[in-house]
Amino acid sequence: MFFPKINVKADPVRRWHRPDRHFFANGACQVLAFAFLERYSDLGFHARWIKPATGYTGNHIFVSDGRHAFDYHGLTTEAQLLSFAFRRARRFFPGWDATLVDLPTAVLISEQRSRQIEGLWLREPGQFLHDAMPRAQAFLDKFGNLRNRLLTASASCTSHDTE
Repeated sequence: MFFPKINVKADPVRRWHRPDRHFFANGACQVLAFAFLERYSDLGFHARWIKPATGYTGNHIFVSDGRHAFDYHGLTTEAQLLSFAFRRARRFFPGWDATLVDLPTAVLISEQRSRQIEGLWLREPGQFLHDAMPRAQAFLDKFGNLRNRLLTASASCTSHDTE
């Protein structure tokens, strides 16, 4: 989650011209999650929504395979991502809490489908100043081939050579 000092979500031009990390941390995380799931569909990841408790703000969507997670920070563990998100939100909003909700991939790029889930209302890639999907794909490119990193990490955890 990223909490901007000023409200840029209401201004499509200012929103679009923010740095990539800010753009995908605050308002376009669902597009980045979809781009990841599309590119790495064979790795067992799914979308997860950090849904703030009633009365709080700070939604965020990331992808996870139950162990690893990816969002605008890059690849980490799900435990680390959640620890950071909860600590940061509680620093801004004492008492902040949230639940995790698994989301179907198609919801990430459909405003209509997202609105069928209580409390969720996502912007489609084409609802930004420009189509956000190519930007998400280019941002994802900056992390290199995550498939190799994930497969190497999984193999090292199950290797018999460590016995």
